[in-house]
Amino acid sequence: MLNKYIILEECCEIIIDYFRENVLYNLKISKTLPNIFFLDLLKYIEKLTDEYNIEFNSDQLKIKSLETITDFLTSDLDAAYITDKASKSKKEIVYTYPGFHVTILYRFANLLYKQKVEILPRLISEYAHSKSGIDIHPGATIGKSFFIDHGTGVVIGETSIIGDNVTIYHGVTLGDSGSKKNTLSKKRHPTIMNGVTIYSNSTILGGDTVIGVNTIVSANSLVTKNIPPNLIVFQERKIITKQRINS
Repeated sequence: MLNKYIILEECCEIIIDYFRENVLYNLKISKTLPNIFFLDLLKYIEKLTDEYNIEFNSDQLKIKSLETITDFLTSDLDAAYITDKASKSKKEIVYTYPGFHVTILYRFANLLYKQKVEILPRLISEYAHSKSGIDIHPGATIGKSFFIDHGTGVVIGETSIIGDNVTIYHGVTLGDSGSKKNTLSKKRHPTIMNGVTIYSNSTILGGDTVIGVNTIVSANSLVTKNIPPNLIVFQERKIITKQRINS
């Protein structure tokens, strides 16, 4: 079992390195040509699928699809750099931000998921989850310029739909409101429209729930109904204080 995990780890780190190098080169941040090539990546994927006895056809992985992922990741990197005032450079984000690393693995796993490759997309997403505390199901649909800040505790369910220019902070859940097993083929998770920001520890539940364009969901909110565009959502809570009694 340890050998399986080592091969999974090697494969996921190669995926991260492959796209990291291509994004940096595309943005001319790095002048060095990427030294991990498509065939290198394919070799690791085939090694992993052999180890787990997963049926995989190398024709399911097209270099054009990987170029599309690189384009999406370039927009994700731009969004991170613009949104996070603490970021010093795009290079810093590419090498050190766990949210960006998880987004790389999600976008690759999502490609395999859409190709109906069994098990492998979940292996990749669960590796990302174990390393970062960020749990994105490979079936989720996520648009361009996506940014997860900090990230620990983020959960994004399988049928979630997220538009472009969305920022999510740590502890956010896009979840199911309690579907039964026989309804799993239906949409069970919320839709987040373009330009939405969801602050820390907020929970948004249900397949019919839509958060409108450019809406801000404040921290610690629980949302189970549609929210129109251009609003700020918050929940009022009383802060109760008591006099300390010195012992």
